[in-house]
Amino acid sequence: MKLIGMLDSPYVRRVAVSLELYGITFEHQALSVFRNFNEFAAINPVVKAPSLVLDDGTVLMDSTLILDYFEALAVPAKKLLPQDSLARASDLQVIGLALAASEKSVQIYYEHNLRPQEKLHTPWLERVTGQLLAAYAQLDGLLAEQPTKCPSLPLSQAEITTAVAWSFTQYVCAEVVAASEFAHVQRLADKIEGHPAMLKYPIE
Repeated sequence: MKLIGMLDSPYVRRVAVSLELYGITFEHQALSVFRNFNEFAAINPVVKAPSLVLDDGTVLMDSTLILDYFEALAVPAKKLLPQDSLARASDLQVIGLALAASEKSVQIYYEHNLRPQEKLHTPWLERVTGQLLAAYAQLDGLLAEQPTKCPSLPLSQAEITTAVAWSFTQYVCAEVVAASEFAHVQRLADKIEGHPAMLKYPIE
């Protein structure tokens, strides 16, 4: 089994950490969708990270779909989502916000690093930045309301995805999202980033 993609992608990283916690043995192949486009395309013509090649050659893509597959296979002690419907909805709310924050951080990064400076679209950047800040404001509020929920042991998918998203945002656009303004998210990320599974797959 091979996980294809760079760990500087929050989507690739959340899958790598989660597979580690599920107890799944896999090989990580660090291919960039930019620098290694042709090599990546030979594995998955869509060139979408993460891509996961199962042992039978089936290629799965999109972090949420990949993790849904392994969550369904996991024994109860290894599951990363609650089985209770109310608790699951609460965690899915957190995950949705964290994934939205990841998406907006990626868009801001691409806008500044892939688009020529003279073609930057300020109204678009302002809109995306507002969405990013709104996602973290809601996340911070949820964590403030549930101070005993996070972090848990073992880690939950909500905690993994939140920490991965926050670390990625601080990695690519810390000047947009001031850590001091989202103290609850920062506190959670600091604790979760110290977990062995997170340390094994750092942003790089």
